[in-house]
Amino acid sequence: MAEKTVRYIVVLGSLMSGLGKGIVTASIGRILQSKGYSVSPIKFDGYLNVDCGTMNPLRHGEVFVLDDGTECDMDFGTYERFLNESIKGTNSITGGKLFRKVIDKERAGGYLGRDVQIVPHLTDEIKAWIRNVGTESKADFVLVEVGGTVGDLENSYFIEAMRQMGREEGERMLFVQLTYLTALSPGELKTKPTQHANRLITSMGIQPKLILCRGDEPLDKDAREKLSLFCNVSPEDVFDDPSLETIYELPPVLERQKFSSRLLGHFGLKASEEDLKVWSALVSKIKDPKNEINVAISGKYTAVKDAYVSVKEALIHAAAANNTRVHIDWVDTERLEKEEGLKAAELLGKYDGIIVPGGFGSRGVEGKITAIKYCREKQVPYLGLCLGMQLMTVEYARNVAKMAGANSTEMDEKTAYPVIHIMPEQLKVKGMGANMRLGAWECILKKGSLAYAAYSADKCFERHRHRYEVNNELVPKLEEAGLVFSGRSPDGRIVEMAEWKEGWGVGTQAHPELKSRLEAPAPLFMGFVKACLKRQKEKEEKKT
Repeated sequence: MAEKTVRYIVVLGSLMSGLGKGIVTASIGRILQSKGYSVSPIKFDGYLNVDCGTMNPLRHGEVFVLDDGTECDMDFGTYERFLNESIKGTNSITGGKLFRKVIDKERAGGYLGRDVQIVPHLTDEIKAWIRNVGTESKADFVLVEVGGTVGDLENSYFIEAMRQMGREEGERMLFVQLTYLTALSPGELKTKPTQHANRLITSMGIQPKLILCRGDEPLDKDAREKLSLFCNVSPEDVFDDPSLETIYELPPVLERQKFSSRLLGHFGLKASEEDLKVWSALVSKIKDPKNEINVAISGKYTAVKDAYVSVKEALIHAAAANNTRVHIDWVDTERLEKEEGLKAAELLGKYDGIIVPGGFGSRGVEGKITAIKYCREKQVPYLGLCLGMQLMTVEYARNVAKMAGANSTEMDEKTAYPVIHIMPEQLKVKGMGANMRLGAWECILKKGSLAYAAYSADKCFERHRHRYEVNNELVPKLEEAGLVFSGRSPDGRIVEMAEWKEGWGVGTQAHPELKSRLEAPAPLFMGFVKACLKRQKEKEEKKT
């Protein structure tokens, strides 16, 4: 049987970071899928951390977790949401992983006494890794997003490996340059910075075949022709990557510029008649919905919205599926601790629902507990994620089960009622990296519960990232007080979900936002949005 032909597309950033290489890579993948091709995305990050697990979300953004437990860059969430597929940890490459691999191999005598160097030993490992992903995934295209900006020291060796691989793969490899076009005044796009960036790329032995231009103004004919002339590409291979209402618009926006035809043409392939009609219909539900709801997210890292990007996107997916636009406010409930006289109703009264997502540490916890109490007592739809479920349990213990001073041992090691405590197996853990309860785990759902209704099934598999859990010794007392533990691990040892009977209030130890996609919204977020709409309707009926 002949070996499958794998083609490679490498996306490089130029001029500045933060232009959206992940969204561009995911959009290319989505377009290729619409033409009948299978894709496998790879992300390279130049940092020397082995993974993102020990990084501060305020600096790096969200830590995304895959089914296999890999803690990786938030761009993997973008890939999965666009491609509607789960990705493996081997698709995440970091400088830390590469150097550890090379050093471990050297220590084991794998280089036969050679002096180990960046070229060829490190670059050979990179090329082998990428080709292995192509072989194992059996994909038609492997998409490689190079983190950082061309010219960075951190990714220079990886770009050199891509140059070598481009020479070896020939017509089966294509480079895409993402750039930014500045406009000093309206209608005056400046292409010179992109020209210089392109020269830097070509000086490294790489010739981009397609150029995507970010900017706040439309790409005009003059700018396109200048880039074509000075960057050695056809005018038809220069594409506008405009600012959009929603990131999910980008695939159809590129396709209207005949992107797939040009891309596949460079590989000697023709675009099929398949298109993005279904995808575009989903996008239209985001842009032009019938209903609107207001939701507050009270997280610990709201200063950087990328820290909760999956929560935001999961809300958008569920809202679109319910023909609804969701307005999100990032609310600092720590104010309920600091501002004397401020009541929860004043801070939260205008919202149709409230979410408390994950986080670590004690800062702002008491304010969140006050907000949770408000939701329970006023029957405001509430969704607690990881820490949000733990604090939901603490609130119920204190105010309903009458366990005065109940807390998590993460916040108070000497609490009289440790309703949340560290998982027993975590007591043996040393170090910080990749040793929490990670990845997708099975959860058995209690029939008749809100969770069971949301999933329409007796079990689910959601992704986790935590060290603490509900203390089983105190579960009977909490259940006696009325708290419902609606999800457990198959062996019954770990509480996975909790809910109260006062309205729609559900907490999950998992992070269901990590598996939400535009085409397959997360069930608990769907339940939450429906509850928000129901409460909104009930409030309007009372007014009339």
